[in-house]
Amino acid sequence: MTEPRTTALSAPFAVGEVKFKPQSVKGNRALALAYIDCRVIQDRLDDVLGVENWMDEYEILADGSVMCRLKLKLSGEWVTKSDVGSPSEQPDGGDRLKAAFSDALKRAAVKFGIGRYLYRLPAVWTDYDPQKKQFTQPPQLPAWALPPKKTPALQPAPMPVAKQSGLPNSGDELHRRLREYDAKLSEKKMCGVGALLSHVTQAGVKAGYGDDLRQWDGPAIPFAVETVKAFEASLKTAPTLAKQAA
Repeated sequence: MTEPRTTALSAPFAVGEVKFKPQSVKGNRALALAYIDCRVIQDRLDDVLGVENWMDEYEILADGSVMCRLKLKLSGEWVTKSDVGSPSEQPDGGDRLKAAFSDALKRAAVKFGIGRYLYRLPAVWTDYDPQKKQFTQPPQLPAWALPPKKTPALQPAPMPVAKQSGLPNSGDELHRRLREYDAKLSEKKMCGVGALLSHVTQAGVKAGYGDDLRQWDGPAIPFAVETVKAFEASLKTAPTLAKQAA
């Protein structure tokens, strides 16, 4: 069974992290060679393994090349792979050695699958500005060399806006409106004073919303409205019983 982190290490990089350099130039055309920076490799190792689960060691060889020993902790055990990087053709000796270190890390990382897919990209000739030493338009990567698109997480359906639905905006408004309606029902002799408030409060306690209407919010608001409707229906069908219950 493949170690999950091995798959994550070998995953394609974001488009902006893949760069191109000319492998050969002919006039205003160049053969584009894809590559990634060492920083991108280090970020991938940090993201997948954590900074404590990988290490690199280097040895400068007699011919000026550099050997990198890259150690990763996979499935609880340290795995080491190594490769040799060559110095660049830059005039400065320090820059040539730095390039050898970078090349060695890249080559060792490829043995763990990091960026290995870049070697399978087809050779592409593209427009190149020899004076600026850069591509006029970087090549487009094929679909299989792109990271999978992230599927947006499903968002819960939004709660109805109180002003749009006519619901109270808060527990305080709910309490105020219930008191006002309770008074109107009492004036019409449909129930005793406080019967509506008591009924809604008791129903809310059973539903887990607590006994303080002023603290109700979210789903407790429409629950209170539906409870009032049920209370009204009970008054119309059995007004005598409603008065006795009040």
